[in-house]
This record gives sequence, structure tokens and C-alpha cells, in this order.
Amino acid sequence: MSTLPPGFPVSVLDRSRTREGESPARALRDTVRLAREAEALGYHRFWVSEHHGVPGVAGAAPTVLAAAVAAATSAVRVGTGGVMLPNHRPMVVAEQFGVLESLFPGRIDMGLGRSVGFTDGVRRALGQDKEAAGAEAFAAGIEELLGWFTGTQTAHPGVRARPAEGLRVPPFVLATGEGARIAAEAGLPLVIGDLRRRARLSAAVDAYRAAFRPSAWAAEPYVVVAGTVVVAGSEAAARRLLAPEAWAMAYSRTRGEFPPLAPPERIEALEMTDRQRGFYEDGLTGHLYGTGEQVAEGLARAVAETGADEVLVTTSTYDREALVASYRGLARAVGLVPRGGGEGPEGHPGN
Repeated sequence: MSTLPPGFPVSVLDRSRTREGESPARALRDTVRLAREAEALGYHRFWVSEHHGVPGVAGAAPTVLAAAVAAATSAVRVGTGGVMLPNHRPMVVAEQFGVLESLFPGRIDMGLGRSVGFTDGVRRALGQDKEAAGAEAFAAGIEELLGWFTGTQTAHPGVRARPAEGLRVPPFVLATGEGARIAAEAGLPLVIGDLRRRARLSAAVDAYRAAFRPSAWAAEPYVVVAGTVVVAGSEAAARRLLAPEAWAMAYSRTRGEFPPLAPPERIEALEMTDRQRGFYEDGLTGHLYGTGEQVAEGLARAVAETGADEVLVTTSTYDREALVASYRGLARAVGLVPRGGGEGPEGHPGN
């Protein structure tokens, strides 16, 4: 069986998914509990996401949630996957991460994305439009943001971001296409998905590496490959765990609203339209799922094909016990070393 090299970093992204009939507060508390479990299992990082006005996602304020996660853990690196830079002023983002790094020194990551709101109404509420996510605006935002840490930003002469200035919070760019080019030109680590489209993923990674310019933040290219991963006792059981997320995606594509997760048995009893069925079946395919051995082999192939330096996995399903069991099974399958308060692998950004 092929698997990942010893010590290879495997990290977790959790989106604080809500379940039918339950409060967002429950989802947020579950994220903190999952972070403790991920730390104990030996995962390298635990990141949280940013979504606005989405019924199925409670994670609206990633830096606030990251603070709760960091306070509840002691060794796992904590960060954002990511803060959506078009929604925020770069100085405010720098200040927020400066506070996090000051409170939890040496453990904070700054993952940055450029998505804007899910709907026109949400974008208006955020004071943004689709143009705010343009590549050049994103590049300028990153440059200003990093300048607040180094004291070199020129957009606002005489202004300094405290407590950010002088601190070093590892930045990562969540991107594909133009975003990957921006990461390369800025000399920053890249987080890129998804594992379902391997050929396109490999091409984007190759282009990033070819265009990479060393910077004060990273001397060499660093690639984190992200994707959905589910481990269960059988391939069929793992595929069934994908159903809640697949249906939520199909519903959002046909109804314009991303809903809370529903139990698989209710989804299986639904009478879907042909269009919904198409989106649903697409949502079940291409992910890495199966037994621990099957998934470990799949991750090893993905890393070999892309030359990734790290993998970032996410799992969403209705059954919380099955979700935790999936992360436990993956940790065993790829040989993660359980923590007793130690540090993560050396030689990787943020260590």
C-alpha cells in the first residue's frame, strides 16, 4: 500500500456546518470540540472558514472563531481558510491577526481568499460587488496587508497597525487560476483545490512553481492541496456520508440557498428534479472516500502527482460521530503521530 511519507503534514479545514433543526451555536461549539480532537490525533493545522448569510454555515467570523479554537488547544496550528480579503480593510485584518498572534504566539496562520458574498443581497450587505474579487484588487490588498506587518505599507503614510507591526504571521493564498499567479508573484504559499479535478490542479501547481518569486515570507514555493476526504468502514458507507453535503450543494445550485445538512435517509427518500439529481450525483463523485487504506493510497497518489507539500482535508456530514470517526480513521491510515502537547513537523511554513 502506498501512503504519505513519514511526518508529512495533514491538516483540517472545518466550515462549522449546521444540521437541520439545530442552532448555529451548536455548530460553532462542535468546531471547537473537533479542533481538540484534531490536535490530539496529530493533525498539523486546524483552519476555519468565512461565509456570510448562509443558513448551512455558522462560520461567519473566522478570526473570532480562530481565537476560540486557539484558546481551547495548545499545540495544533490555528488559522483561517480563509479570511475573504475583499470583505475587509487590510489594516483591520492585520490588526485581528496581530491580536491572535500576540495571544497565541507561533501558532497562528493567515489564510486569505478573494471570494465575495454568496448572493447579490449578501454582497450588497457587505458593501461589495463581484468586481471586488478581481485579481488585481486582490493582489493590491495582499500587498497592503503584508505591509502593515512589516511597516512598509505606503497607502496610508504615518499610520501603523498595532499590534501587527513587527509580528510574523505566516500568510497563505487560497486560490486557483489568477489567484495562484498572484501567490507566485508575491512569493507566498498556495492552498489550492480540488482533488476532483487532478489534471487541472497539477497544471495550476506547475504554473505556480514556475512563476514563484522568493520573498521575505517564503524562500521556496509551498503547495497545500485541499479536498474533501471521508473515511468509513467501507467504500459504500463512506459514499453515503457524502450525501448531506452533496444534497446541500444541489439545493443551492437550484434554489439559490445553501441549507443545513440533512440526514442521508431523508435525502435518499427525496423526489429530486432531473437537474437536482445531476448536481447531486456530481457532488458524490471525484472525492477521496472509502476505507482508510483506500483513502491513504488516494492521498499518496495526489501528492505524487502534484508534488504537494501538505494536504488540507475537509469532511462534512450530518452524523457528528461518523465525522469524528472519519478523521480518526484518516489519522491512523496516514500514520499521524498522536500529540501529547508536542510540536508539528519541522521545516514547514509556520513552524
